[in-house]
Amino acid sequence: MRRHILTLAVAVLALSAISGSAFARTRATAPTGASAPVDTCTNFLCRFFGGAATTSSQPGGAAPPREMVTYNGPYAPGTIIISTQERRLYYILPGNQAVRYGVGVGRPGFEWSGMRTVTAKREWPDWTPPSQMLRRRPDLPRHMAGGPENPLGSRAMYLGGTLYRIHGSNEPGTIGTAVSSGCIRMTNEDVQDLYNRVRVGTRVIVQR
Repeated sequence: MRRHILTLAVAVLALSAISGSAFARTRATAPTGASAPVDTCTNFLCRFFGGAATTSSQPGGAAPPREMVTYNGPYAPGTIIISTQERRLYYILPGNQAVRYGVGVGRPGFEWSGMRTVTAKREWPDWTPPSQMLRRRPDLPRHMAGGPENPLGSRAMYLGGTLYRIHGSNEPGTIGTAVSSGCIRMTNEDVQDLYNRVRVGTRVIVQR
């Protein structure tokens, strides 16, 4: 009886050793060159809009093109979503679509995020630099009337509770870059297109 028990124990140990080594071999012989698919969608915008946009301006300083994209996120038509990482603005349309625009965003130290609303709209807006900007740039004019030379461009949409605007620009080469003091800048053509779609009260969501 004792010999039978000893024989059974040896058999169990041998089976365990075989199973263990087989498992170890399976792990060791897995293809070393294979890797799991890399998820390049690192933020919710990428997931909702079916892929990340490139973050730089186009060759030769041209602004990124305006385009229609698919949208599968939770926000209602009429919402503006801005990705400062992608340097893109999305205006949500009915039917799971959105218009994607290239934008310029705040440079390092002037990034921000949050939810605001459009509280005013202006065509060919005047520009009065805020006191904070004048302290940094005392060479700036205290006031500039609207027009082609005005840095706010042809249209502006003012974001309530902030000093920021979504506005046009007379420097289209800066669209797709991070150079502003926090405002979202667009080409004059794109800001006019957006301006015609947006109403006062439109919700604006800025994501970093």
